[in-house]
Amino acid sequence: MVPIIDTHAHLYADEFTVDRKEMIHRALDSGIQKVYLPNIDVESIPKMLELEMEFPGVCIAMLGLHPCHVGEDYESQLDVMESMWTGRDFAAVGEIGLDLYWDKDSIEIQKIAFLRQVRFAVERDKPIVIHSREATREVLDLLCDHFPGHSFRGVFHCFSGTIGEAEEIMSLGMFLGIGGVVTFKNGGLDRIVKDLPLERLVLETDAPYLAPVPHRGKRNESSFIPLIINRISELKGVSFDTVASVTTRNAEELFR
Repeated sequence: MVPIIDTHAHLYADEFTVDRKEMIHRALDSGIQKVYLPNIDVESIPKMLELEMEFPGVCIAMLGLHPCHVGEDYESQLDVMESMWTGRDFAAVGEIGLDLYWDKDSIEIQKIAFLRQVRFAVERDKPIVIHSREATREVLDLLCDHFPGHSFRGVFHCFSGTIGEAEEIMSLGMFLGIGGVVTFKNGGLDRIVKDLPLERLVLETDAPYLAPVPHRGKRNESSFIPLIINRISELKGVSFDTVASVTTRNAEELFR
């Protein structure tokens, strides 16, 4: 079985309280080798690190302030997160970015928090894991305006932009995170993925959210990744093993 990597799953979330261990073992049985855990705020850190300790080498922590959790205390939260890097390493700075779906009013402090975290990652040569719901254009403009000519190691998680934006992202050296939406009948992502190079895609679930068909609307989990691989395989006319091996290699390049 070709090893598979879920590059983005919130397995520490409360939705998994009842069966977390069983859920992770289902993922391992499905060929999932590693799961990268995106952080959302200071409060989520202890649960995330506890899960990493319970499943060493399988569950791997990132550290970042999610745009939906950027509030009046964002500076103090970032101070805490930055101080934590002195005691240990993290796989990436994430999940960070902008969100114009849930909260347009906080966009200015979202931008400040995002740029501070990008600079932190660049200084330490760490990948960035970007959330850009209804804000892909805005994120790209910020990166290009504040880091002109810079090539980033990172991923646009749950990519939902246009083919033109995908090309811009790839030109900056970054990957596109593809998850359950690619299986949705009217999601539109399938038409874009069909024309994207497999060498710039990484797999993700965003569990417990965005479960692929036939589990759409239910709790998502890492063991559903093969359903995403199957759909990409159909779209691109290549084998399951090809999609699995190339995207795993891409994830290894992303996280080193």
